Amino acid sequence: MNKTKPAIDKIRQIIPPLLPEFHKGQAGRICVVGGSEEYTGAPYFSSFSALKLVSKAIMVKPLIDTTKSNSNSFLDLFHDRAPTWLSWSANRQQPWQLRDTGKTLEEVINNVAGLFPRTHVVVVGPGLSRDKMMLECAKGIITKVKEKNLPLVIDADGLFLIQNHPEIIKDYHKAILTPNVVEFKRLCDRMNVNPEGDNTDNMIKSLGQAFGGVTIVQKGQNDFISDGNEVFKVDEKGGLKRCGGQGDILTGMIATFLAWGSAYHDKLWQHDNSISPNEIPMLASYAACTLMRECSRTAFEKFGRAVQTSDMINEIGPSFQKLYER
Repeated sequence: MNKTKPAIDKIRQIIPPLLPEFHKGQAGRICVVGGSEEYTGAPYFSSFSALKLVSKAIMVKPLIDTTKSNSNSFLDLFHDRAPTWLSWSANRQQPWQLRDTGKTLEEVINNVAGLFPRTHVVVVGPGLSRDKMMLECAKGIITKVKEKNLPLVIDADGLFLIQNHPEIIKDYHKAILTPNVVEFKRLCDRMNVNPEGDNTDNMIKSLGQAFGGVTIVQKGQNDFISDGNEVFKVDEKGGLKRCGGQGDILTGMIATFLAWGSAYHDKLWQHDNSISPNEIPMLASYAACTLMRECSRTAFEKFGRAVQTSDMINEIGPSFQKLYER
């Protein structure tokens, strides 16, 4: 199978110009749903990587009441309000006990969905954990996203949910799944996609078809991307050290390019409208994977073994300028 790469100029077409008449949030409002008492950093990285390129990113952690971050102004950065609608009991022997809020699961889901009229893209999964109620909440939120016909990125434990309930995302063409090698194999097993030796491009195309046109981004030494019709391969050089949180940064970047794709089709600025909506998930995924690799490479060149995920976030602006700025 011939693997292709999109023209960089085509990606640049969906990136909004910075114009004085634009106002805050027009070129991208992203809602990241994730986090748990065990995993607070993942949604932070997804949100902050998006915020580097768009003007508003809201991190919704509807199932916990604590926030840990590397920024003293974290809540100011990421919340129109700080949602704490549902929280776990501090007593881990009673994980289903709600405290403080008195909200039902349905009310929590509806509260999160209340953000969607002001949202361009939703991310579900970073730091979610695999607690049953967390996953039930995520399932309900995904249903609400589909009702609003919003682009959706699912990562991390959100993929565990899809592995067990593929029907909730099947045939939703605005969804992107971002599995690593292990998660990819589990999804293939669940969707009865048989391994074909080392032929990842055939497998990822088959998995995209099995999900009915959902875009798959398989992360690895090379990244492979497919919606079941074509396959992109991202083989640009990255850094040699893998840090926890890199996948979360990528998720936020994909959401950013998806938001720009929505702005493109809303005709936020004047253009020839030559890119179809169906092309956006593949273009967004390729652009984000390429940008992530450049951030990783440049951060590693500066810090070597001491490189941190936060160092890669600091490279987003310069790397974007190098690759995609007009």
